[in-house]
Amino acid sequence: MPALVRGIHVFRLQLERGWPGQAGHDNKQHMSKTPKEIPIESLTAKQAKAEHVRLELEISLHDKRYYQDDAPTLSDAEYDKLRKRYQAIEAHFPDLKTLTSLTARVGASPARGFAKVRHSVPMLSLDNAFSNEDVSDFVERIRRFLRLDEKEKLVFTAEPKIDGLSLSLRYEDGALVRGATRGDGAEGEDVTANVRTVKAIPHTLKGKDLPAVVEVRGEVYMTKKDFLALNMRQADADDTVFANPRNSAAGSLRQKDASVTASRPLGFFAYAWGEISEMPSETQSGMLKWFKARGFDTNPLWKTVSSVEEMIAFHRDIGEERAGLQYDIDGVVYKTDRLDWQERLGFVSRSPRWAIAHKFAAEQATTVMNGIEIQVGRTGALTPVAKLEPVTVGGVVVSNASLHNEDYIKGIGNDGEPIRNGVDIRIGDTVIIQRAGDVIPQIVDVVLAKRPKNAKPYVFPTVCPACGSHAVREVNPRSGREDSVRRCTGGLICPAQAVERLRHFVGRDGFDIEGFGEKQVQAFFDEGLVMEPADIFTLEARDKRASKKLANREGYGETSTRNLFAAIDARRTAPLNKLIYSLGIRHVGETNARLIARHYGTLDAFQAGVIAAGKGEDTEAFQELTTIGGIGDVVAEAIVEFFKEKKNREAVERLLAQITVTEMEQVKRDSPVAGKTVVFTGALEKMTRDEAKANAERLGAKVSGSVSKKTDILVAGPGAGSKLKDAQKHGVQVLTEDEWFKLIGK
Repeated sequence: MPALVRGIHVFRLQLERGWPGQAGHDNKQHMSKTPKEIPIESLTAKQAKAEHVRLELEISLHDKRYYQDDAPTLSDAEYDKLRKRYQAIEAHFPDLKTLTSLTARVGASPARGFAKVRHSVPMLSLDNAFSNEDVSDFVERIRRFLRLDEKEKLVFTAEPKIDGLSLSLRYEDGALVRGATRGDGAEGEDVTANVRTVKAIPHTLKGKDLPAVVEVRGEVYMTKKDFLALNMRQADADDTVFANPRNSAAGSLRQKDASVTASRPLGFFAYAWGEISEMPSETQSGMLKWFKARGFDTNPLWKTVSSVEEMIAFHRDIGEERAGLQYDIDGVVYKTDRLDWQERLGFVSRSPRWAIAHKFAAEQATTVMNGIEIQVGRTGALTPVAKLEPVTVGGVVVSNASLHNEDYIKGIGNDGEPIRNGVDIRIGDTVIIQRAGDVIPQIVDVVLAKRPKNAKPYVFPTVCPACGSHAVREVNPRSGREDSVRRCTGGLICPAQAVERLRHFVGRDGFDIEGFGEKQVQAFFDEGLVMEPADIFTLEARDKRASKKLANREGYGETSTRNLFAAIDARRTAPLNKLIYSLGIRHVGETNARLIARHYGTLDAFQAGVIAAGKGEDTEAFQELTTIGGIGDVVAEAIVEFFKEKKNREAVERLLAQITVTEMEQVKRDSPVAGKTVVFTGALEKMTRDEAKANAERLGAKVSGSVSKKTDILVAGPGAGSKLKDAQKHGVQVLTEDEWFKLIGK
């Protein structure tokens, strides 16, 4: 198997499995650090494809944990770094960008259990600033984009960034008609019944001359005092104890029983809007005042600032007040005050150009590491987890933290360079714990002065703790170095991997079988009832022949058994993308599964294509697989390797004998340029180049920096040079700026 394929798949395991911790898995730690980054301008096309695939997988899984599960496993700073790297790669290699790129969406799909709501105006997230220099750069970018000189006054609103759950409230003729969560930014969950029980949210807007339609957006939160009181009640009732106020607020709003939401003390701060039939103000600050007058709470600490110095001073002052506030915040938000400038600035990928979140530094604490536990993941990677003396960091009790991999324990980074000054981590060490971005616990240093005299270097196991098979570190032939992750060679005989494969198959994003959760997977596997996916769909038939019926087993009865079999039957038909994702092929997440399914269309075409691709990288079938937008050599090789394995093919055939696979629903877009590749060249006279690109991307077009035979449209302004010649050579449609505006209806 190619080393590049082997070297990436640790990210899927560590993100999907997570780490054991407090309620809601809030103190799970993230995966090992990414390999030492090659400057983007030095990447080859193949390297760029590989890293683009890895980043897309990693970011998608983190989006799911944050937006859907309310259980983030990565700090904001680290997440932001991944996003920026991903965006930079697409900017330098525009052919990698597709209509389903992560830069075109936010968050994760809505959780099951609620009806879906399509946002009329997408709910996007903010880029982050972690230093004063980042803030200064943000302001300068705006000035350059708008072509403002230094004398032009640039005003921002500044307000605390509430750590809660984003919510959109739709009012028609002043009456509340719907409440929806952000979801994936385009589609959220309908939580109207629950929203109506939140006292801080008005059912009817105050005042006269209200817009016929207005969507008020903001953050649902729970105060620290109410959070602690709720956890005490939950503990007394032997119920779920939440890890932090954000999780408690999100969990409270997502209750299936609205009366439970009504019993929870939730607040709501309004700060933004979606669809609105008539704008009542021309500024951001004016809109905040309008929200207040209509009956909403707005954060009382917001103010307007008109210089970088004032922005930084506001951030410092709020940081000093942070501990005394009634609610959790994780930074401050700056927004360009003039709405006409917001309109001109528009959006870049998933974030507005006119706003940014200035985050706070992480909190730290000191504790003792009592032991190291080795977890075996679905792909066989052995991951060490630190067992800590419980310690409170930023209001959350932390007792576990990831140690990433064998080298990390030794004080060696993934690039082979020393970390922590080369100091290793030993059982009994006093360690410094940091909740990066106030979310994820991680060990950042060792207090050598307190190291026990009898502490010995940790010896990483060379056998799998789950099955006893030999565990090895593969050598990367390109670098000559061992991979950072040690893996079990047990493969299909390793129970840890088999169970995780089944959990992945029946999980929410897989076949999503109601009542077939982690406990059921483990129990059925332990009893030999379900060893592979096909066994799920033959369970009822085998149960009828069995001497010991499922209904007679502990935890089951006639009703629960009947419900389980009905839930299984309900999933006997699945779209092709769900099947592809559920097989658990490395590097094939939801996004790639959709891309592959849309390309091949049918199950027969997919199977024939990938099996033919296994005959060699120089075959037409393999080349076809790698030319699917967003799918490169790394993903293609992983798919080929999966289907080259005879046991995998046999398992898939047994599964297909039990289910029906349908074509995936195709995406429908109304824009005349949706799906087309567009290049801008020359001196545009009616808008800046950045504005032109942003506008095209909003309409679903893919903007490229170079002309090729795949280019559909070249928009050429005065002074167009070599790109115009290339377009003529390839027969590309060439439009003037005015013709472009006419085409898109502007």
